[in-house]
Amino acid sequence: MGSKKRAAWSKAKSEFLGAATGGDMSDLFAREDERRDALNAERDEAWRYKSCERKNRYDTRAEAEAVMADCENRGRRGLACYKCEYCGGWHLTSHPWK
Repeated sequence: MGSKKRAAWSKAKSEFLGAATGGDMSDLFAREDERRDALNAERDEAWRYKSCERKNRYDTRAEAEAVMADCENRGRRGLACYKCEYCGGWHLTSHPWK
């Protein structure tokens, strides 16, 4: 059983916090913000790739609709077009906005 003295408890607590945080608690929230920002940037990059970079880009809505009509003539139904928030162009999707 550990010591019941306040000084011993404080020393054990500071040793634990030192080992857990590298000795500095002042930047704990800053490091968490950095971690969260990096995670958000990674998610945004993955979403950008999924919704924009791997798809064909059309300059106008009319061009995207013409390709969509051509796909329908070839048997591919259920496509929709949308304006991309990343590149400003138009893309086709098989999951229309609800």
